[in-house]
This record gives sequence, C-alpha cells and structure tokens, in this order.
Amino acid sequence: MPTVTSIKPQKNGKRLNIYFDGEFSFGIDLDNFVKAGLKVDQELTEKEVEEIIKKAEFQKTLDKLLRFATLRPRSEKEIKDYFRRKKVHESLYLNLLKRLRQLSLLDDEKFAKWWVEQRQSFRPKPKRILNIELRIKGIKKEIIEKVLGETKIDEVKMARELLEKKAYKWHALPRRQAGQKMSQYLAGRGFSWEVINSVIVKILNEEL
Repeated sequence: MPTVTSIKPQKNGKRLNIYFDGEFSFGIDLDNFVKAGLKVDQELTEKEVEEIIKKAEFQKTLDKLLRFATLRPRSEKEIKDYFRRKKVHESLYLNLLKRLRQLSLLDDEKFAKWWVEQRQSFRPKPKRILNIELRIKGIKKEIIEKVLGETKIDEVKMARELLEKKAYKWHALPRRQAGQKMSQYLAGRGFSWEVINSVIVKILNEEL
C-alpha cells in the first residue's frame, strides 16, 4: 500500500504537498489535510488515496471558482463555461454548482436583474438588446420575460437622448435624409420601429 513519506508546506502557506513512497502525489488544503488525518509513515489503500485526492481537488477548484464567482454576479452558463475553460473534471460539476447555490452565488433570475440594472445605469439599452444579451448569457426565456416585464425602461427617452448626442451628424441635412440617418442609427442599436418613428416624428416636427 502507498505510504506517506513526506509532508511539505507550499509557498502560499495554505496547502501542503503530500509524498507517497518518496514521490510527490498531490497537493491538499489544510482543512482536508486535518480531516484526512495524514501523517508520515501512514499507509493508505489506493481507494483511500483516491478519495482524499478527490476532496482536495474539489476544494482547490472551489477556491478558484469562488474568486471568479465573487468578482461580479455570474449566470449558470458562465460558470459552466468556466468549468470547460479551466478543464474542471465533469464529476465535480454538480457539487460545485450546489455549493455556489448554497452560498447564494448562483441564481439566474438575480443575475438577470443585476445585468439589466447595470446596463440601465451605465450603458442604457432597449429591451430587445437586453433580451439578446441575456439569451447569450444562457438565461431562460421565461426568466428574461419576467425580469424585463418588471423593469421600467423608457425607450423613447433613451432613443431621444442618443439622437441628441449625435445631432451634429444630421443637423444640416435635408429633413428626409436626416430622418433616414436617425432611423438607421436607432435601428442599429436595437430600437423597435414604433419607438424610432415616435421619436423621429417629434424631433422633426420640433424643428419645423
């Protein structure tokens, strides 16, 4: 059976390197090290070693995942993309996701609300664009509809403010051409034709 021949601290002081039969075997966090009761000259079965490594790998992955998940709210799709990007073993997926939920760090509805609030505070977008962005983030249709349905977004005001910032581009153009340019600009930013027509008609009428 494998025998623990050496236990050495890692440079970060938070993990230990475990050596079996004179060769490095794995790294382990202090908590799991204490729980496993590892000590020099201890003999373990292959199954025991495998179980300890699995727990140590889970904790190591969780520590890194928590740093990623606490930088800002994350959708479940973003977390799963992280797993694939970091080549996390699939056997750890369910328990890692469960742990994030227990810590209130994984909730797609809360994520969707946060995303919409951030957009409206710093980079206002019409609901059509928010819908697309949330779908890309893996948020389910029903959650998107609920969140956007509960969010008050004055798209007419938003569109008008965008046009006012770019007014210099079409201020001197003929009425018809100016209207076309403004329509193209707003359409490219995801506004509906209903909103576009409403805003442009008002602006052009004000300039008469």
